Amino acid sequence: MSRLASRLALFALAVAAFAIGTTEFVIMGLLPEVAADLHVGIPAAGLLVSGYALGVAAGAPLLAMLTARMERRHALLLLLGLFIAGNALCAVAPSYTVLMLARVLAAFCHGSFFGIGAVVAAHVVPREQRAQAIALMFAGLTLANVLGVPFGTFLGQWAGWRSTFAAVTGLGVLAAIAVWRYVPPLPDLVAPQLRRELRVLRDPQVLRALAMTVLGFGGVFTVFTYIAPILQQQAHVSVAATGWVLVLFGAGTTLGNLLGGRLADWRLMPALIGILAVLALVLLGFAWTMQHTVAAIVTVFVWGVAAFATVPPLQMRVVQQAGEAPNLASTLNIAAFNLGNALGALLGGAVIAGGFGLPAVSLAGAAVAALGLAVTVWSRACAGLVPAHPGVSAQEAG
Repeated sequence: MSRLASRLALFALAVAAFAIGTTEFVIMGLLPEVAADLHVGIPAAGLLVSGYALGVAAGAPLLAMLTARMERRHALLLLLGLFIAGNALCAVAPSYTVLMLARVLAAFCHGSFFGIGAVVAAHVVPREQRAQAIALMFAGLTLANVLGVPFGTFLGQWAGWRSTFAAVTGLGVLAAIAVWRYVPPLPDLVAPQLRRELRVLRDPQVLRALAMTVLGFGGVFTVFTYIAPILQQQAHVSVAATGWVLVLFGAGTTLGNLLGGRLADWRLMPALIGILAVLALVLLGFAWTMQHTVAAIVTVFVWGVAAFATVPPLQMRVVQQAGEAPNLASTLNIAAFNLGNALGALLGGAVIAGGFGLPAVSLAGAAVAALGLAVTVWSRACAGLVPAHPGVSAQEAG
């Protein structure tokens, strides 16, 4: 492929990632409006977030198997069709139950889309640019935090929460058109064989890579789930200014995502070890800086950089270790991100419920990230004890 064609294909994948990221996170800013309109409490409305995450975790392996023999572009278009249908149903849902089912339907495409999309992104560029290509696709997800979520929240508060899901449906249609137009058919990208794909899950290095993702991102969401009360109660940031601090976090995630891609293409495992070490230290320091307004805001930005700098190398590590069977492993890694989100949120909630205070939430997040770092060091040490998969150099493996 020419460089322009590769860039257009990555742009199409990034547009789809932007739409998917927006629908995942925008519900957090619209919980009061949804709860009031559907006559449920805030806790019940909050389950719409959990329902989406569980939909991702359940849908990722299921859709990966159902689309296993489809040509990769056709599979991406089918998944975007589910996304469009789910969000359109969200926009017209007459009840809380229907809205929950619609959220789960939209979530089903999430894991498989990013899993297949990562493989496609890595395939349309030269080998030495693969992690950067994955980072460019995931840039759409990080931009959703910077632009999609705040503007979607504003739209929902101004014109009703249903208008936000209608707009996201429109984004899904645009994304499908872009994928159809710019992602080329890839007949040379061999359709995965399920037996071979499932066999790779017996590989200890693949399982370690998935554990790295759960723990690394679990540390992020142990704290991020409760960022609003932390900013307002500890850093004394006003309710009105909280959203702008989150935009700053989103800007950090965008920078971190691109930085992580470049570092991963340089030296994958050393870069990942360094990034996770920085993430653990930032979360450790946040337990103290959160009590000072300016220091807390600066820490939030640096935290955003470190948090999403992990995404391309974590995804690349799974694709790399899966060898010739990357599709299911790549998709399961997206589920691992969401499992980390869910477990992190539960851990942070347990710390708060135990009366340990909000600074202790950040300490818990640092501990989880440190566990992710330990598994990463272990995985690198093990890489020198076994032969690399075909097509994976010793430098890439360790």
